[in-house]
Amino acid sequence: MNKNNKLRLTWISFFSYGLTGALVIVTGVVLGNIADYFQLPVSRMSNTFTFLNSGILAAIFLNAWLMEIIPLKRQLMFGFLLMVLAVLGLMSGHNLTIFSLSMFVLGVVSGITMSIGTYLITHLYAGRQRGSRLLFTDSFFSMAGMLFPMLAGVLLARHITWYWVYACIGGVYVVIFVLTLLSDFPVLKARDADATGQQTPQTRESWGPGVALLALAALCYILGQLGFISWVPEYATSRFNMDIQQAGGLVGNFWTAYMVGMWVFSALLRFFDLQRIVTVLAALSAAFMYGFIHAGDPALLPWCLLALGFVSSAIYTTIITLGSQQTQVTSPKLINFILTCGTIGTMLTFVVTGPIVARFGVSAALQTANLLYAAVFVLCLLLGFVSRHRIHSHSQAIG
Repeated sequence: MNKNNKLRLTWISFFSYGLTGALVIVTGVVLGNIADYFQLPVSRMSNTFTFLNSGILAAIFLNAWLMEIIPLKRQLMFGFLLMVLAVLGLMSGHNLTIFSLSMFVLGVVSGITMSIGTYLITHLYAGRQRGSRLLFTDSFFSMAGMLFPMLAGVLLARHITWYWVYACIGGVYVVIFVLTLLSDFPVLKARDADATGQQTPQTRESWGPGVALLALAALCYILGQLGFISWVPEYATSRFNMDIQQAGGLVGNFWTAYMVGMWVFSALLRFFDLQRIVTVLAALSAAFMYGFIHAGDPALLPWCLLALGFVSSAIYTTIITLGSQQTQVTSPKLINFILTCGTIGTMLTFVVTGPIVARFGVSAALQTANLLYAAVFVLCLLLGFVSRHRIHSHSQAIG
């Protein structure tokens, strides 16, 4: 594979995470406007975003097998057509059924691109370089989380209809589509093995108990993170009387620090044992989230979110990297399994927090997220007793 093609595939991975980040994170900012648009309570409207999260989950789950059947390039090109149809569906009018279906399609497109992007990085890079590249890739998730909530806040403050936010997000997929047309994609080894009648080592090697702990940690982390950040705007506006642009700025603070943290940790993680550092980061994240929830002064909120965003930035990609190192040869199915568990957390975001908000208030949803972060700390601590990453991190070839 030539250098330019490898670079294009890497950028496709970057933008795939940016697309998912934009779609998922902007929800908290536009939620109130969409609820007004459909004349529904915020807690009930939040449940419709389960269609977005379900689409992401379904696509990631199925793509563990579809990547071995349908070429990656064809999937990404078809995703462009789906993206156009979904955005047009959102613009079609006051029809909640079409809105829900369009959200599901957006989720499917996001899940396809994210699973392909993750596989490309783990295929193109090995060992510690894989971990740093995954961190840099995930920084585009947070970069989108920084830019699009601010963009949404500006558009909504100027009374521009909410669906133009999703049209802007569609522009990210235009870049992916152009790069896809110019690139040659790898053929998965599973297909090659089937063609030659040979069995690859990854189909024989057991995953081990560490994968189960990592998968559960991924679920708790994503559910905790999105359950927290999705309700921060509502929390800030209801408790501290902030306007939507200020609340969107708070979310932007979190993701700005998240992005900077990823860049810093992509350079630092190579000097630390991954299981030990992710355990420390999970503990610090739980502490800073607790500080945000119990802060009585609104001036402290941006600082708490900056600290939380920075220390939590490396957790999810480190979980994925540790997962890829639980077997000697990287397995796309193993990686997609951990991604699927994380995406289940995404799908459950409003399923879990919506009823909590309706019955106990926004603060209770934030406290639930804090408990989930504490659970991630415990799971990462237990991982230290069973993880195989110290054995495999130096011996893996490019998967």
